[in-house]
Amino acid sequence: MKNVLLPTDFSENSMNAIEYALAFYEETPCNFYLLHVIKLNTIASNDSPYILTKDTLEDIYTKPAKIKLKELLKHISTKFPNNKNHKFYSLTDYNFLIESIRQNVKEKNIDMIFMGTKGASGLKKIIIGSNTGDVITKVHCTTLVIPENAKFKRLKEIAFPTDFSLLYNMNHLQPISDIIESNDAALRILHIGKKDSVLNNDQKKNKELLEDYFNNFENSFHFLTNKKVEDAIQCFVESRDIDMITMVAKNLNYFQQILFHSKIENISYHTDVPFLVLH
Repeated sequence: MKNVLLPTDFSENSMNAIEYALAFYEETPCNFYLLHVIKLNTIASNDSPYILTKDTLEDIYTKPAKIKLKELLKHISTKFPNNKNHKFYSLTDYNFLIESIRQNVKEKNIDMIFMGTKGASGLKKIIIGSNTGDVITKVHCTTLVIPENAKFKRLKEIAFPTDFSLLYNMNHLQPISDIIESNDAALRILHIGKKDSVLNNDQKKNKELLEDYFNNFENSFHFLTNKKVEDAIQCFVESRDIDMITMVAKNLNYFQQILFHSKIENISYHTDVPFLVLH
């Protein structure tokens, strides 16, 4: 039984992520935890004339949130009826978002978090919404980021950008192999380097480990030359019709270039392609 955390602020983006998760795990027995966090900083900055006792907190924040969660569960049961594999639990919490998610990941033994995000439009905007960015960098749990335009379809091609600088262990890679196996997908391992660059001995060993680990699945290695990692990935995503990008969060150099740069002209994978973050 998978335990899946679905944080929601009742926005269209979080709803899109929830619907993606339900389709993604359609045939998998799952406990889905719908979590709405009433942020402490929101309460602290509220100019309400009421003295915020436990009862007024309940009236102002908790009751409306519980009503919205009930409506959300009703929507889910209408759109995804009679799936006996799925059980749903609604949670409300007063906390800072990251602390609440960390706590629930630990208490509920969460296997995967699904986070919706809205891609930036125009230049000099943050690519990943601040909440999603915080979750994928600060919560040590496998997270699938679902951008605004992503709709679930059976995965066929998964891109794995890496500079081969990390020695991956089996726990890092297990979620990828699970997804490949359940979707009968192919893994495309992508290295982007500068012109005439060659792998050092450590990189060669790490590459060989990936070759061995994914030997039983359809896979291929691709070596591109480009000064800008994000541009190379965009070309690769378009040319291969990539359905998902996956990375290990510990690989900060690649991670920051792919997700947290500020110029996004011609970069569409932020709004179209799900991004699997491994910890």
